[in-house]
Amino acid sequence: MSGKLDAKTARMMIWEELRKVAKPDSRFSFNFAEFITDYEGSDKNAELFVQQDFYKQADVLFVTPDNNLEYLREKILLDKKTLVMTNYSISRGFFIVKPGMVPEGKEEFASTLDGVQRYWKHCTLDVLKQEVGHIDLLVTGASAITPGGIRFGKGHGYFDLEWAMLYTAGLVDDSSLLIAVGHDCQIMDVDVEVREFDTAIDYIVTPTKVIATRHEYPRPKRGVIWSMLEADMIGRIPPLQELWWKIACK
Repeated sequence: MSGKLDAKTARMMIWEELRKVAKPDSRFSFNFAEFITDYEGSDKNAELFVQQDFYKQADVLFVTPDNNLEYLREKILLDKKTLVMTNYSISRGFFIVKPGMVPEGKEEFASTLDGVQRYWKHCTLDVLKQEVGHIDLLVTGASAITPGGIRFGKGHGYFDLEWAMLYTAGLVDDSSLLIAVGHDCQIMDVDVEVREFDTAIDYIVTPTKVIATRHEYPRPKRGVIWSMLEADMIGRIPPLQELWWKIACK
């Protein structure tokens, strides 16, 4: 027996603390099982993040559309780096925002999910590969995360799927760093089931510190595991369709 809490108990404890600092979502309110919440101090996350060498050395960053990453997306746009994103649930696929695509003074607006749609450009995986070649840094929010780098608590697995699609398309590899951004209360050392598609994180950034994870788990290298997808995923996620047709046409 490890003596650690199980994931279900830990998740409820984390969410109880998170609710004290969380900002409600316009669609999901405080339903943390459906979205990654913003919270008091997410601006400090971004300030600490951009001080790190892994940020300074990155030219192309993939950032999930999570609520707590708005300040970071604004910093990326202000610093004239290339931003790759998806929309929520990946239902429209991948988008790119290159330096010069957002007018000066509109960076804060473009960091929001409504605002960025004015400026981003949709890309198939093939076009994204042509446009950026390689993604240096991947950033995601988290509902809860262990010091070993495993995210848990939300359950949709979109970031794992994004990694798998980008890996299959040759846009990420072992040199691409993976970062989770969250509140201090979202980190807890608990027993979680680690599945073959779980994408372990290299660093965790909170409003107060940067944590190098224990690197206990290798990152997935199988790409998309088709047999483990939910039944309707291929039909509703365009880049999955793109990859599926490539296989079907071989």
